[in-house]
Amino acid sequence: MIERYSRPEMKAIWTDQNKFDNWLRIEIAVCEAWVELDVIPKEELPKIKKAVFNLKKYDEVLKETHHDVTAFLRVVAETIGPESRFIHMGLTSSDIMDTALSLQLVQASKILRQGMVNLTQAVVEKSLMHKKTIMMGRTHGVHAEPTTFGLKLAVWVEEMKRNLHRLDEAEKTIAVGKISGAVGTYATVPPEIEAVACARLCLAPDPVSTQIVQRDRHAQYLTTLAIIASSLEKFALEIRGLQRTEVLEAEEPFAEGQTGSSAMPHKRNPELCERVCGLARLVRGYSLTSLENIALWHERDISHSSTERITFPDACLVLDYMLDIFTGVMRGLLVYPDRMRQNLEITQGLVFSQRVLLALIEKGLTRQKAYAMVQRNAMRAWKERVPFIGLLAADPEVSDYLSRTDLEKLFDYNYFLRHVDTVFDRLKL
Repeated sequence: MIERYSRPEMKAIWTDQNKFDNWLRIEIAVCEAWVELDVIPKEELPKIKKAVFNLKKYDEVLKETHHDVTAFLRVVAETIGPESRFIHMGLTSSDIMDTALSLQLVQASKILRQGMVNLTQAVVEKSLMHKKTIMMGRTHGVHAEPTTFGLKLAVWVEEMKRNLHRLDEAEKTIAVGKISGAVGTYATVPPEIEAVACARLCLAPDPVSTQIVQRDRHAQYLTTLAIIASSLEKFALEIRGLQRTEVLEAEEPFAEGQTGSSAMPHKRNPELCERVCGLARLVRGYSLTSLENIALWHERDISHSSTERITFPDACLVLDYMLDIFTGVMRGLLVYPDRMRQNLEITQGLVFSQRVLLALIEKGLTRQKAYAMVQRNAMRAWKERVPFIGLLAADPEVSDYLSRTDLEKLFDYNYFLRHVDTVFDRLKL
Protein backbone atom coordinates (compact mmCIF):
# COMPACT_ATOMS: atom_id res chain seq x y z
CA MET A 1 0.00 0.00 0.00
CA ILE A 2 2.82 2.42 0.87
CA GLU A 3 4.45 1.76 -2.50
CA ARG A 4 1.31 3.10 -4.15
CA TYR A 5 1.80 6.51 -2.54
CA SER A 6 5.61 6.68 -2.31
CA ARG A 7 7.63 8.99 -4.49
CA PRO A 8 9.12 7.44 -7.64
CA GLU A 9 12.73 8.15 -6.68
CA MET A 10 12.51 6.12 -3.47
CA LYS A 11 10.50 3.34 -5.10
CA ALA A 12 13.14 3.00 -7.82
CA ILE A 13 15.88 2.29 -5.27
CA TRP A 14 14.08 -0.76 -3.93
CA THR A 15 13.09 -2.36 -7.22
CA ASP A 16 14.57 -5.72 -8.14
CA GLN A 17 16.04 -4.12 -11.23
CA ASN A 18 18.03 -1.59 -9.20
CA LYS A 19 19.19 -4.25 -6.77
CA PHE A 20 20.51 -6.47 -9.55
CA ASP A 21 21.99 -3.50 -11.38
CA ASN A 22 23.96 -2.80 -8.21
CA TRP A 23 25.03 -6.44 -8.04
CA LEU A 24 26.37 -6.21 -11.57
CA ARG A 25 28.04 -2.90 -10.82
CA ILE A 26 29.86 -4.52 -7.90
CA GLU A 27 30.89 -7.57 -9.91
CA ILE A 28 32.38 -5.33 -12.62
CA ALA A 29 34.16 -3.17 -10.02
CA VAL A 30 35.77 -6.32 -8.61
CA CYS A 31 36.81 -7.44 -12.09
CA GLU A 32 38.38 -4.02 -12.65
CA ALA A 33 40.29 -4.49 -9.42
CA TRP A 34 41.52 -7.93 -10.57
CA VAL A 35 42.73 -6.28 -13.77
CA GLU A 36 44.74 -3.77 -11.74
CA LEU A 37 46.39 -6.71 -9.97
CA ASP A 38 47.13 -8.34 -13.36
CA VAL A 39 45.02 -11.38 -12.55
CA ILE A 40 42.41 -10.77 -15.24
CA PRO A 41 43.92 -9.88 -18.65
CA LYS A 42 43.31 -6.23 -19.42
CA GLU A 43 41.89 -7.03 -22.86
CA GLU A 44 39.11 -9.10 -21.29
CA LEU A 45 37.67 -6.15 -19.33
CA PRO A 46 35.78 -4.49 -22.23
CA LYS A 47 34.00 -7.79 -22.90
CA ILE A 48 33.16 -8.22 -19.21
CA LYS A 49 31.74 -4.70 -19.03
CA LYS A 50 29.29 -5.57 -21.78
CA ALA A 51 27.48 -7.89 -19.37
CA VAL A 52 23.83 -7.09 -18.81
CA PHE A 53 21.11 -8.39 -16.55
CA ASN A 54 17.67 -9.54 -17.68
CA LEU A 55 15.06 -9.68 -14.91
CA LYS A 56 12.60 -11.81 -16.87
CA LYS A 57 15.28 -14.41 -17.63
CA TYR A 58 16.36 -14.33 -13.98
CA ASP A 59 12.84 -15.23 -12.82
CA GLU A 60 12.94 -18.28 -15.06
CA VAL A 61 16.36 -19.44 -13.86
CA LEU A 62 15.49 -18.85 -10.20
CA LYS A 63 12.76 -21.49 -10.43
CA GLU A 64 15.54 -23.99 -11.10
CA THR A 65 18.37 -22.79 -8.83
CA HIS A 66 16.32 -21.60 -5.85
CA HIS A 67 19.33 -19.36 -5.14
CA ASP A 68 19.25 -15.71 -6.17
CA VAL A 69 22.99 -15.18 -6.64
CA THR A 70 23.59 -18.31 -8.73
CA ALA A 71 20.57 -17.44 -10.86
CA PHE A 72 21.92 -13.92 -11.29
CA LEU A 73 25.38 -15.18 -12.30
CA ARG A 74 23.95 -17.58 -14.88
CA VAL A 75 21.81 -14.85 -16.47
CA VAL A 76 24.76 -12.46 -16.64
CA ALA A 77 27.12 -15.15 -17.98
CA GLU A 78 24.81 -15.87 -20.88
CA THR A 79 25.18 -12.27 -22.09
CA ILE A 80 28.99 -12.32 -22.52
CA GLY A 81 30.23 -15.88 -22.98
CA PRO A 82 33.64 -17.32 -21.83
CA GLU A 83 34.74 -14.09 -20.12
CA SER A 84 32.03 -14.71 -17.54
CA ARG A 85 34.45 -17.06 -15.75
CA PHE A 86 36.07 -13.98 -14.24
CA ILE A 87 32.83 -12.65 -12.75
CA HIS A 88 32.38 -13.51 -9.06
CA MET A 89 35.94 -14.86 -8.91
CA GLY A 90 36.88 -15.50 -5.28
CA LEU A 91 33.65 -14.01 -3.96
CA THR A 92 30.81 -15.28 -1.84
CA SER A 93 27.17 -14.26 -2.15
CA SER A 94 27.24 -11.84 0.79
CA ASP A 95 30.12 -9.91 -0.77
CA ILE A 96 27.67 -8.84 -3.43
CA MET A 97 24.47 -8.74 -1.43
CA ASP A 98 25.74 -6.77 1.57
CA THR A 99 27.75 -4.33 -0.51
CA ALA A 100 24.73 -3.74 -2.75
CA LEU A 101 22.52 -3.20 0.29
CA SER A 102 24.95 -0.52 1.46
CA LEU A 103 24.68 1.17 -1.93
CA GLN A 104 20.89 1.13 -1.73
CA LEU A 105 20.86 2.55 1.79
CA VAL A 106 23.22 5.34 0.78
CA GLN A 107 20.96 6.11 -2.18
CA ALA A 108 17.90 6.11 0.08
CA SER A 109 19.63 8.37 2.59
CA LYS A 110 20.10 11.10 0.00
CA ILE A 111 16.36 11.16 -0.70
CA LEU A 112 15.40 11.01 2.98
CA ARG A 113 17.83 13.81 3.78
CA GLN A 114 16.32 16.08 1.15
CA GLY A 115 12.85 15.31 2.49
CA MET A 116 14.01 16.24 5.98
CA VAL A 117 15.55 19.48 4.71
CA ASN A 118 12.28 20.35 2.95
CA LEU A 119 10.27 19.71 6.11
CA THR A 120 12.68 21.66 8.29
CA GLN A 121 12.46 24.66 5.99
CA ALA A 122 8.65 24.53 6.09
CA VAL A 123 8.70 24.49 9.89
CA VAL A 124 11.26 27.32 10.00
CA GLU A 125 8.99 29.50 7.86
CA LYS A 126 5.98 28.90 10.08
CA SER A 127 8.09 29.39 13.21
CA LEU A 128 9.32 32.79 12.10
CA MET A 129 5.82 33.78 11.00
CA HIS A 130 4.48 33.03 14.50
CA LYS A 131 7.50 34.06 16.53
CA LYS A 132 5.40 36.33 18.76
CA THR A 133 2.03 34.60 18.36
CA ILE A 134 1.20 34.07 22.01
CA MET A 135 -0.60 30.92 23.06
CA MET A 136 -1.15 28.73 26.08
CA GLY A 137 1.68 26.46 27.10
CA ARG A 138 0.41 23.20 28.56
CA THR A 139 1.90 20.56 30.81
CA HIS A 140 0.01 17.34 31.53
CA GLY A 141 -2.51 18.70 29.00
CA VAL A 142 -3.37 21.47 31.50
CA HIS A 143 -2.76 25.23 31.15
CA ALA A 144 0.66 26.18 32.52
CA GLU A 145 2.07 29.53 31.34
CA PRO A 146 2.02 31.35 28.00
CA THR A 147 4.49 30.56 25.25
CA THR A 148 4.42 31.36 21.53
CA PHE A 149 3.52 29.15 18.63
CA GLY A 150 6.81 30.13 17.03
CA LEU A 151 8.74 28.81 20.03
CA LYS A 152 6.80 25.56 19.89
CA LEU A 153 7.84 25.14 16.25
CA ALA A 154 11.42 26.24 16.96
CA VAL A 155 11.73 23.19 19.21
CA TRP A 156 10.78 21.04 16.22
CA VAL A 157 13.33 22.76 14.00
CA GLU A 158 16.14 22.06 16.43
CA GLU A 159 15.00 18.44 16.75
CA MET A 160 15.05 18.05 12.98
CA LYS A 161 18.59 19.44 12.92
CA ARG A 162 19.60 16.70 15.34
CA ASN A 163 17.81 14.16 13.17
CA LEU A 164 19.74 15.33 10.12
CA HIS A 165 22.96 14.80 12.03
CA ARG A 166 21.79 11.35 13.12
CA LEU A 167 20.99 10.38 9.54
CA ASP A 168 24.37 11.59 8.31
CA GLU A 169 26.11 9.51 10.97
CA ALA A 170 24.00 6.45 10.20
CA GLU A 171 24.78 6.82 6.49
CA LYS A 172 28.51 6.93 7.24
CA THR A 173 28.18 3.81 9.36
CA ILE A 174 26.38 1.85 6.65
CA ALA A 175 28.44 3.14 3.71
CA VAL A 176 30.84 0.21 3.76
CA GLY A 177 31.57 -2.57 1.30
CA LYS A 178 32.55 -6.12 2.13
CA ILE A 179 34.61 -8.04 -0.45
CA SER A 180 36.39 -10.49 1.83
CA GLY A 181 35.15 -13.89 0.68
CA ALA A 182 33.69 -16.73 2.70
CA VAL A 183 33.84 -16.03 6.47
CA GLY A 184 35.79 -12.83 5.82
CA THR A 185 39.37 -14.13 5.74
CA TYR A 186 40.29 -12.80 2.27
CA ALA A 187 41.62 -16.28 1.47
CA THR A 188 40.22 -16.19 -2.07
CA VAL A 189 40.10 -12.46 -2.66
CA PRO A 190 42.90 -10.27 -1.27
CA PRO A 191 42.23 -7.03 0.64
CA GLU A 192 43.62 -5.03 -2.28
CA ILE A 193 40.65 -6.12 -4.39
CA GLU A 194 38.23 -4.89 -1.75
CA ALA A 195 40.04 -1.57 -1.46
CA VAL A 196 40.02 -0.89 -5.22
CA ALA A 197 36.44 -2.07 -5.74
CA CYS A 198 35.06 -0.10 -2.79
CA ALA A 199 36.84 3.05 -3.96
CA ARG A 200 35.12 2.68 -7.33
CA LEU A 201 31.79 2.27 -5.54
CA CYS A 202 32.41 5.27 -3.22
CA LEU A 203 32.22 3.00 -0.17
CA ALA A 204 34.74 2.46 2.62
CA PRO A 205 36.02 -1.11 3.02
CA ASP A 206 34.65 -2.72 6.15
CA PRO A 207 37.80 -2.98 8.33
CA VAL A 208 36.86 -6.47 9.48
CA SER A 209 33.93 -8.68 8.56
CA THR A 210 32.79 -12.25 8.76
CA GLN A 211 30.81 -13.57 5.83
CA ILE A 212 28.64 -10.50 6.26
CA VAL A 213 28.78 -6.86 7.25
CA GLN A 214 27.94 -6.83 10.95
CA ARG A 215 24.32 -5.98 11.65
CA ASP A 216 24.94 -3.41 14.36
CA ARG A 217 25.58 -1.05 11.44
CA HIS A 218 22.16 -1.78 9.98
CA ALA A 219 20.53 -1.52 13.40
CA GLN A 220 21.99 1.97 13.82
CA TYR A 221 20.51 2.93 10.47
CA LEU A 222 17.02 1.61 11.16
CA THR A 223 16.90 2.91 14.73
CA THR A 224 17.84 6.32 13.32
CA LEU A 225 14.91 6.09 10.92
CA ALA A 226 12.73 5.11 13.87
CA ILE A 227 13.85 8.19 15.85
CA ILE A 228 13.06 10.43 12.88
CA ALA A 229 9.65 8.79 12.47
CA SER A 230 9.00 9.25 16.18
CA SER A 231 9.83 12.94 15.92
CA LEU A 232 7.30 13.26 13.11
CA GLU A 233 4.77 11.47 15.28
CA LYS A 234 5.48 13.91 18.11
CA PHE A 235 4.88 16.89 15.80
CA ALA A 236 1.76 15.37 14.27
CA LEU A 237 0.36 14.47 17.69
CA GLU A 238 0.72 18.09 18.79
CA ILE A 239 -1.26 19.29 15.79
CA ARG A 240 -3.91 16.68 16.50
CA GLY A 241 -4.17 18.02 20.05
CA LEU A 242 -4.39 21.61 18.88
CA GLN A 243 -7.09 20.68 16.34
CA ARG A 244 -9.49 19.29 18.93
CA THR A 245 -12.80 21.16 18.79
CA GLU A 246 -12.42 22.41 22.37
CA VAL A 247 -8.96 23.83 21.54
CA LEU A 248 -8.91 24.57 17.77
CA GLU A 249 -5.72 26.63 17.77
CA ALA A 250 -4.27 25.01 14.66
CA GLU A 251 -5.59 22.70 11.99
CA GLU A 252 -4.12 20.63 9.20
CA PRO A 253 -5.15 21.75 5.68
CA PHE A 254 -8.62 20.79 4.49
CA ALA A 255 -9.13 20.97 0.73
CA GLU A 256 -12.17 22.22 -1.14
CA GLY A 257 -14.49 19.27 -1.64
CA GLN A 258 -12.75 17.13 0.98
CA THR A 259 -14.96 15.15 3.36
CA GLY A 260 -14.20 14.04 6.88
CA SER A 261 -16.96 11.55 7.53
CA SER A 262 -19.44 9.48 5.55
CA ALA A 263 -22.10 10.23 8.17
CA MET A 264 -21.29 13.70 9.56
CA PRO A 265 -20.77 16.44 6.95
CA HIS A 266 -19.34 18.86 9.52
CA LYS A 267 -16.25 16.76 10.31
CA ARG A 268 -12.74 18.10 9.66
CA ASN A 269 -10.50 15.39 11.03
CA PRO A 270 -6.69 15.51 11.42
CA GLU A 271 -6.42 12.41 9.24
CA LEU A 272 -3.00 13.23 7.75
CA CYS A 273 -1.46 13.71 11.18
CA GLU A 274 -3.16 10.53 12.39
CA ARG A 275 -1.65 8.70 9.42
CA VAL A 276 1.81 9.94 10.36
CA CYS A 277 1.32 8.78 13.95
CA GLY A 278 0.21 5.33 12.83
CA LEU A 279 3.06 4.84 10.37
CA ALA A 280 5.65 5.75 13.01
CA ARG A 281 4.68 2.53 14.79
CA LEU A 282 5.69 0.54 11.73
CA VAL A 283 9.15 2.10 11.53
CA ARG A 284 9.75 1.50 15.24
CA GLY A 285 8.77 -2.13 14.71
CA TYR A 286 11.33 -2.46 11.91
CA SER A 287 14.01 -1.00 14.19
CA LEU A 288 13.29 -3.67 16.80
CA THR A 289 13.74 -6.35 14.16
CA SER A 290 17.07 -4.80 13.18
CA LEU A 291 18.25 -5.00 16.79
CA GLU A 292 17.32 -8.68 16.91
CA ASN A 293 19.31 -9.24 13.70
CA ILE A 294 22.58 -8.25 15.36
CA ALA A 295 23.03 -11.64 17.01
CA LEU A 296 23.70 -14.35 14.40
CA TRP A 297 25.29 -17.80 14.66
CA HIS A 298 29.09 -17.82 14.36
CA GLU A 299 30.31 -16.13 11.16
CA ARG A 300 26.74 -15.79 9.94
CA ASP A 301 23.38 -17.41 9.40
CA ILE A 302 20.57 -16.05 7.27
CA SER A 303 17.90 -15.45 9.88
CA HIS A 304 18.41 -11.73 9.24
CA SER A 305 18.09 -11.99 5.48
CA SER A 306 14.38 -12.73 5.21
CA THR A 307 13.45 -9.83 7.48
CA GLU A 308 15.71 -7.33 5.72
CA ARG A 309 13.97 -7.93 2.42
CA ILE A 310 10.99 -6.27 4.08
CA THR A 311 12.35 -3.95 6.76
CA PHE A 312 14.76 -1.86 4.72
CA PRO A 313 12.56 -1.15 1.69
CA ASP A 314 9.48 -0.59 3.84
CA ALA A 315 11.20 1.60 6.45
CA CYS A 316 12.68 3.86 3.79
CA LEU A 317 9.44 4.00 1.79
CA VAL A 318 7.33 4.67 4.88
CA LEU A 319 9.59 7.41 6.24
CA ASP A 320 9.83 9.06 2.83
CA TYR A 321 6.03 9.01 2.65
CA MET A 322 5.70 10.42 6.17
CA LEU A 323 8.09 13.26 5.38
CA ASP A 324 6.17 14.10 2.23
CA ILE A 325 2.80 14.09 4.03
CA PHE A 326 3.94 16.14 6.99
CA THR A 327 5.78 18.69 4.88
CA GLY A 328 2.47 19.29 3.11
CA VAL A 329 0.74 19.64 6.47
CA MET A 330 3.22 22.25 7.66
CA ARG A 331 3.13 24.23 4.44
CA GLY A 332 -0.67 24.40 4.54
CA LEU A 333 -1.12 24.52 8.32
CA LEU A 334 -4.00 26.71 9.46
CA VAL A 335 -3.15 28.72 12.59
CA TYR A 336 -5.75 30.61 14.63
CA PRO A 337 -4.10 33.32 16.81
CA ASP A 338 -7.46 34.74 17.96
CA ARG A 339 -8.49 31.35 19.28
CA MET A 340 -5.12 31.02 21.01
CA ARG A 341 -5.80 34.32 22.77
CA GLN A 342 -9.30 33.24 23.78
CA ASN A 343 -7.95 30.03 25.28
CA LEU A 344 -5.32 32.01 27.19
CA GLU A 345 -8.05 33.90 28.99
CA ILE A 346 -10.47 31.11 29.88
CA THR A 347 -8.79 30.56 33.26
CA GLN A 348 -9.50 34.14 34.37
CA GLY A 349 -5.83 35.14 34.64
CA LEU A 350 -4.54 32.09 36.51
CA VAL A 351 -1.57 31.99 34.12
CA PHE A 352 -0.06 34.84 36.17
CA SER A 353 -0.05 32.90 39.45
CA GLN A 354 3.74 32.39 39.45
CA ARG A 355 4.33 36.10 38.83
CA VAL A 356 2.22 36.94 41.89
CA LEU A 357 3.99 34.25 43.92
CA LEU A 358 7.43 35.64 43.06
CA ALA A 359 6.31 39.22 43.73
CA LEU A 360 5.15 38.27 47.24
CA ILE A 361 8.43 36.47 47.90
CA GLU A 362 10.30 39.60 46.79
CA LYS A 363 8.26 41.52 49.38
CA GLY A 364 9.76 39.30 52.11
CA LEU A 365 7.23 36.47 52.54
CA THR A 366 8.37 32.88 52.78
CA ARG A 367 7.71 30.76 49.74
CA GLN A 368 5.31 28.53 51.67
CA LYS A 369 3.26 31.48 52.96
CA ALA A 370 3.14 33.20 49.59
CA TYR A 371 2.22 29.94 47.83
CA ALA A 372 -0.71 29.34 50.17
CA MET A 373 -2.01 32.87 49.67
CA VAL A 374 -1.87 32.65 45.88
CA GLN A 375 -3.19 29.10 45.68
CA ARG A 376 -6.35 29.70 47.72
CA ASN A 377 -7.31 32.59 45.44
CA ALA A 378 -6.40 30.60 42.35
CA MET A 379 -8.58 27.67 43.40
CA ARG A 380 -11.49 30.00 44.06
CA ALA A 381 -11.07 31.72 40.68
CA TRP A 382 -11.01 28.31 39.00
CA LYS A 383 -14.07 27.03 40.86
CA GLU A 384 -16.21 30.17 40.66
CA ARG A 385 -14.96 31.30 37.23
CA VAL A 386 -14.25 34.82 38.44
CA PRO A 387 -11.23 37.00 37.60
CA PHE A 388 -8.13 36.01 39.54
CA ILE A 389 -6.86 39.58 39.81
CA GLY A 390 -10.08 40.73 41.50
CA LEU A 391 -9.82 38.04 44.16
CA LEU A 392 -6.20 38.91 44.85
CA ALA A 393 -6.95 42.61 45.12
CA ALA A 394 -9.78 41.90 47.57
CA ASP A 395 -7.67 39.60 49.75
CA PRO A 396 -6.38 41.69 52.69
CA GLU A 397 -3.35 39.46 53.18
CA VAL A 398 -2.31 39.99 49.57
CA SER A 399 -3.16 43.70 49.46
CA ASP A 400 -0.89 44.29 52.46
CA TYR A 401 1.98 43.61 50.06
CA LEU A 402 0.65 44.23 46.55
CA SER A 403 -1.69 47.03 45.49
CA ARG A 404 -4.16 46.78 42.64
CA THR A 405 -1.69 48.75 40.51
CA ASP A 406 1.08 46.33 41.41
CA LEU A 407 -1.11 43.42 40.40
CA GLU A 408 -2.08 44.99 37.08
CA LYS A 409 1.59 45.37 36.21
CA LEU A 410 2.08 41.67 36.94
CA PHE A 411 -0.81 40.64 34.68
CA ASP A 412 1.07 41.43 31.46
CA TYR A 413 1.41 38.86 28.67
CA ASN A 414 4.46 40.63 27.26
CA TYR A 415 6.43 39.44 30.27
CA PHE A 416 6.40 35.94 28.79
CA LEU A 417 7.74 37.15 25.43
CA ARG A 418 10.78 39.09 26.65
CA HIS A 419 13.34 36.40 25.78
CA VAL A 420 11.78 35.04 22.60
CA ASP A 421 14.19 37.00 20.39
CA THR A 422 17.15 35.66 22.36
CA VAL A 423 16.06 32.07 21.75
CA PHE A 424 15.55 32.67 18.04
CA ASP A 425 18.93 34.39 17.78
CA ARG A 426 20.55 31.43 19.48
CA LEU A 427 18.92 28.97 17.09
CA LYS A 428 19.86 31.12 14.08
CA LEU A 429 16.49 30.62 12.42
